[in-house]
Amino acid sequence: MTTLRFIVPGNIGHRSGGNVYNARLVEHLEALGVRTEVMALDGAWPPGRPEDRESLARALRAAPLVVVDGLVAAGAPDAIEAAVQADTRVWVLSHMAFPDIAGLEGRALAAATGVICPSSFAAARLESLYGLDRVHVARPGTQPAEPAVGSHPPRIVCVAALLPNKSQLLLVEALARLAQLPWTASLIGSPDAEPAYAARVAAAVARHGLEDRIRLAGELDGQALEDAWRAVDLSVLVSERESFGMAVQESLAHGVPAVVRRGTGAEEALGAGGAGTALDLDGGPDALAKTLAAWLEDRELAARWREAALLRRAALPSWTETAETVRALLRG
Repeated sequence: MTTLRFIVPGNIGHRSGGNVYNARLVEHLEALGVRTEVMALDGAWPPGRPEDRESLARALRAAPLVVVDGLVAAGAPDAIEAAVQADTRVWVLSHMAFPDIAGLEGRALAAATGVICPSSFAAARLESLYGLDRVHVARPGTQPAEPAVGSHPPRIVCVAALLPNKSQLLLVEALARLAQLPWTASLIGSPDAEPAYAARVAAAVARHGLEDRIRLAGELDGQALEDAWRAVDLSVLVSERESFGMAVQESLAHGVPAVVRRGTGAEEALGAGGAGTALDLDGGPDALAKTLAAWLEDRELAARWREAALLRRAALPSWTETAETVRALLRG
């Protein structure tokens, strides 16, 4: 296979699921013998400024085989159309849909050689939005991890950048309703992605007098993140929109059950094995608080969730499998 150019956005500085997916995929493609050149393109993606899209056009022209992160590709259909017409094979790795620029994104994806998504949920979304018929799925893998040992009192964690879509405020408000029960919580994620929202989350924690129970841990990686997972009993990811929810799979890799929002890709990541639950959260924090209270107070329920998470842990896919799927697509 010719050298693969992998174009990623240069304007996402926090630990996002897309960034982690891209880095793991490149690492494991290279381990399979695929020569890979990663190019981070600065720009106001999506949709990018005219000069940003011209930079993408130049990057596409200079390589015969390219994978472009959907954050970059969504707003640049002209660049992708021109590259494909010039015999560059351009694959778009779409971590999420951008319906706000549907006209541009639809053209970009239709022009691409192929489209890869991290989940069936994300693929179905693109197919529904744009009538595409060649969207492929390469689910994220997991890194080998030791089972968490938990904490006393039980520890709840949310691993996500502090962003409105990730709904940490909803979690804080739910936990505030459970002040009479024993628990601690940790919000692990960058406060710099949207500082105004991060400030609102911190203010909510202070307003409810929960500073000694909810820790705003900031962004963690490597051993610090592993140490944090080791102490966790339950993870919560109740994003309003989620293409997959890699933090859920990361949770299961540590044998930790999860609570997610129904109707998002995180439900696919959780699976149907009983390793937690997917909630309809139209009822807001009260609905989440009710579920968390049940988990905290019903030892049999908590034990069932934990046992199911440990079973899922043993069956999770590896990043090598993800890379093999992508390599087969690129060779096709």
